[in-house]
Amino acid sequence: MARHGVAETLTGAVVLVVALAFLGYAVAHSGRSSGAGYPLQAKFEHIDGLNVGGDVRIAGVKVGTVTDERIDPKTFAAIVTMTVRDDIQLPKDTGASITSESLLGGKYISLSPGGDETDLKPGQTITVTQSSISLEDLLGKFIFSVTSLNGPKDGKSSGDQQKDGDAGAGGSGLPPLGK
Repeated sequence: MARHGVAETLTGAVVLVVALAFLGYAVAHSGRSSGAGYPLQAKFEHIDGLNVGGDVRIAGVKVGTVTDERIDPKTFAAIVTMTVRDDIQLPKDTGASITSESLLGGKYISLSPGGDETDLKPGQTITVTQSSISLEDLLGKFIFSVTSLNGPKDGKSSGDQQKDGDAGAGGSGLPPLGK
């Protein structure tokens, strides 16, 4: 009986060591950066769906991470702080836009390097920005435009419908004069 207890304990220890090895491997290869790089800032009107820890990419390749989000108390714009790898030197006229990974996925900052001769220094602000596009707003505008194009089939808009016998002022939807 004592022999089985030692074997079970050793088996449990081996399982724990293997599990810790897998955990260590997963953390080491998760693509998270240790925050190395230099900080930059950008101001956006909307950052819907962008989160701290989100990617900063150039041409689809991760070059940094979003490290902070806050509101400018004077302009109420969103100020995003990000780190960019030290080996990537961005021109001063670099543009930053918030882009969706997919229709259901998260958002990231896409950087478009410009052609300026001088580079951004650590802590400087990217001035050319494009805010997040809200999928909900686009869908709402699309639905509204479709319904306004396909009004009621009888020629009247929904606000012009009246009870029979009360045609109003020539059917204009206004009440007759004198009432």
